[in-house]
Amino acid sequence: MSATHRPLPWAINQLPNDQDRSAAETATSTAARHTLPHQPTTNPAPISQHQRLAVLRRLLTDEEIPPLTRVAATLVLLYSQPLTRILRLTLDDVRQHNGQVSLCLGDPPTPLPEPFTELLLRHLDQRLNLTTATNQNSRWLFPGRRDGQPMTPDAIERRLRDHQIPILSGRTSALRQLVLQAPAPVIARMLGYSDEQTGRVATEAGSPWSRYAPVDEHPSPDHSDME
Repeated sequence: MSATHRPLPWAINQLPNDQDRSAAETATSTAARHTLPHQPTTNPAPISQHQRLAVLRRLLTDEEIPPLTRVAATLVLLYSQPLTRILRLTLDDVRQHNGQVSLCLGDPPTPLPEPFTELLLRHLDQRLNLTTATNQNSRWLFPGRRDGQPMTPDAIERRLRDHQIPILSGRTSALRQLVLQAPAPVIARMLGYSDEQTGRVATEAGSPWSRYAPVDEHPSPDHSDME
């Protein structure tokens, strides 16, 4: 199996304990379907790996944090997904088959392990902003108050900050850890970043994979119009 298509088992060691480590493997198990919007060239200083794991541990255990916030924060801190990408997810991106729940962060969908599966399903049952007649059939994973629209980045950002979730520095830390343990182009496909974005982070982090140049057996479609 080539390096461009195999699972990424190194991510298992990033989670707090044995029960939860399988979540990291699924975070990078598939190629991403969408290229992320252009991000600023200057990344905030990442939080430490110890700090990131501590926040993830809190998300697993703190029942005072609403499921919406816990799910969104996990996508940021484990999958290095920006809020703008998270808000584009819909119910159709959540797949359930024979008891296995998957999330379409890539193609094929990524299987989600416990305890994140439980959190996601709880969030689905408790989605907000569905009480009005015009919005009760919303397909957004994070529905907004306006009919047919998802939550705004400002709204979900406030929720995360209310619970001291380090958004930008946490996402930077997640991506940094991934490119230290795998080639940047592989991570780009897995998470929907451009090669330039992950390559820059890999260079800044001193990744031993910085000179890796995989053969693109299955080139991704051109998403240059998704800026």
